[in-house]
Amino acid sequence: MRYGYARASTSDKDLELQRNALLFAGCDVVRREKVSGTSLKGSSELQTLLEFVRKGDELVVTRIDRLARSMRDLQNIVNALTEKGVHFSAIEQSVNTSTPEGKCFLDMLGVFAEFETRLRHERQMEGIKKAKERGVYKGRKQSVDVMKIKELASEGFMKTEIAKRLGIGRATVYKALSD
Repeated sequence: MRYGYARASTSDKDLELQRNALLFAGCDVVRREKVSGTSLKGSSELQTLLEFVRKGDELVVTRIDRLARSMRDLQNIVNALTEKGVHFSAIEQSVNTSTPEGKCFLDMLGVFAEFETRLRHERQMEGIKKAKERGVYKGRKQSVDVMKIKELASEGFMKTEIAKRLGIGRATVYKALSD
């Protein structure tokens, strides 16, 4: 049986394109989710597939970066599939772990996917640094009302009570009051 896996970051909108490509490629079932590919955390659909596939099955993606962005995660997934007797393929790339050439090409593509992720992160950090130097980057908008915390504390509320009332952690209250 051929199982398809479609993944997009939360900002991407192309899950339907991936789903259609996987169905066209002959996948019997397509699981999809919107979650970052930089980590396997939160990839519940992928975990379900990895547990469900059996010997002789095939896991199919459109491109390997849809499966994983780190070389370690990619190798771990492919090794787990291989141990179960499951093949892996990417329909937009010449990847098919049932052949030595396909496995070799998969490893090379995995290295490039990880390299691309690291470059993107470095560019993002450079951009943030330059924006901070120009004074246009202030970081993420504050999600806690520090003035409200201080107001409740001045009214005599205990830190635990303030945290409960505002729906925040006690550590956040302590930090706000220490600043």
